[in-house]
Amino acid sequence: MTSAIVTISAKLPFEIAKKGKWYISSCPLLDVVSQGRTEKKAKENLIEAVSLFFMSCIERNTIDEVLRECGLMEYQTTTRRPARLKKSKNIMDIPLYLLSTSSIKPVACQA
Repeated sequence: MTSAIVTISAKLPFEIAKKGKWYISSCPLLDVVSQGRTEKKAKENLIEAVSLFFMSCIERNTIDEVLRECGLMEYQTTTRRPARLKKSKNIMDIPLYLLSTSSIKPVACQA
């Protein structure tokens, strides 16, 4: 059995607004919302919520459907590279760590 760790990173826009004593953070693209007592904590909580949202979609095998519903689609990189996002303090980096285990035995190649 072989295993591998796959890392996927997504850069997503987010918003933070103060409501009373709380900061409300949201990722409108995915319709995910969180909160915190400080801006920093609200952003950290949102990153965790979005990461858990993605993991839940992967576990339920609904990630393709959910991303399509959010207006995201596969980008073909064979002809050109995707445009880079403008640098902004309102872009969060979402790391996803996946563990792949396979019962397929690696095959030795001979040249």
